[in-house]
Amino acid sequence: MPNYNIPVEFIENKIYFIHNKKVMLDNDLVELYGVSTKRLNEQVRRNIERFPEDFMFVLAKEEADSLRSQIATLKKGRGQHSKYLPYAFTEHGAIMAATILNSPRVVEMSIFVVRAFVKLREMLISHKDLKQKIEEMEKKYDSQFKIVFNAIKELMSPPEKQVWKIGFKTEKEK
Repeated sequence: MPNYNIPVEFIENKIYFIHNKKVMLDNDLVELYGVSTKRLNEQVRRNIERFPEDFMFVLAKEEADSLRSQIATLKKGRGQHSKYLPYAFTEHGAIMAATILNSPRVVEMSIFVVRAFVKLREMLISHKDLKQKIEEMEKKYDSQFKIVFNAIKELMSPPEKQVWKIGFKTEKEK
């Protein structure tokens, strides 16, 4: 059995947060598993009872378009893009996909996928623990440390995404 040595960070970059769930898209799974998208989708359809909504869901067109523009992997030419909306697999769905594909590479890659999801889960838990400890410390110490605690909270919070509107402003909007 060949040993595919994939860094967990590589897989972590393919995990997205959609519908308040950590998911991997079908095209990323097929890249890792070494199968075609057609084969994965075919096996999913044949075994659809193994994929409840909390294991897998289909992205809405707007979500797929948004991700496609963020990832920027579009190729030019006819037949280069899937005419179907992509599947999004949760951790359990990615493992279930591995069981229905069942090849040595898929089995080994699924281990890396699980490790990446577990690492992200651990990071989120430690982040929550840290936040709780800071809040407890804030209650203990007086107001002279308030600036320090506010700075730490600001660093821990995710950056706000700026939404850039495209187009022209009318005189009324200016």
